[in-house]
Amino acid sequence: MTGLASASRLRRALGAIATALLLAGAVPPAAQAAPGPKAPKEFVALRSVDRTIIQEMRYTTEHNFVGEPVDGYRQPVCILTRPAAQALHRAQTKLLRQGYSLKVYDCYRPQRAVDHFVRWAKDLQDEEMKSEFYPLVAKSRLFADGYIAEKSGHSRGSTVDLTIVKLPAAPTRPYVPGEKLVPCYAPQEERFPDNSVDMGTGFDCFDTLSHTDDPRVQGVQRANRQLLKGTLGAEGFVNLPEEWWHFTYKPELFPGTYFDFPVSRRSVAGH
Repeated sequence: MTGLASASRLRRALGAIATALLLAGAVPPAAQAAPGPKAPKEFVALRSVDRTIIQEMRYTTEHNFVGEPVDGYRQPVCILTRPAAQALHRAQTKLLRQGYSLKVYDCYRPQRAVDHFVRWAKDLQDEEMKSEFYPLVAKSRLFADGYIAEKSGHSRGSTVDLTIVKLPAAPTRPYVPGEKLVPCYAPQEERFPDNSVDMGTGFDCFDTLSHTDDPRVQGVQRANRQLLKGTLGAEGFVNLPEEWWHFTYKPELFPGTYFDFPVSRRSVAGH
């Protein structure tokens, strides 16, 4: 009887193991990870509307004021509400005739990315990128001076950060983490190389020289800013006076909603 009982217990144990293995195999790995939220149908990838606009999505890289890829930016893809993307396409058509192209740095921005900016701004010890992006501003002043906020118009989907590039576009070398940083308001030939026309400062330069109509910016730099502002303004974009690169398409589809779906192709798949 002892032998029969032992054999019975063994069979039951083997059966339990087999059942567990079957159950484990019945759940595919993809089903175990909760899918992220998708964008409303009104959002599109800019590339599906205009494939000629250059995209250099800075927050997917380490070359930004935080110094690391920003939360929520899973792929370097520009996402916007469809009316904003269509308006950019119209502006691009005009610029191409003049030998220029738009280049976007940032488009829709999830709330989790804004939260990342806020956490970074509160960490006064982290000044890794100060020499380039905010050399003359104390980090403790970023909230008070309006450079960082807990909400961003980008999260509503109709705001874009962009510049103009003279065609044919020269390649932009990749940023090397740890390389020597140069102030964003330095002469163009000294700043980090960007294939855009000279706007007087680099993108995301926390300095009053970034104000679109700052009187110290004259000549070719001022003309370039006015070309960008005038071309986009004619298509319904309103410039933020403190940032020459920042434009919002009006009227906004979602003027009071701050979205948090990730920046990825999957978020707008099928739109």
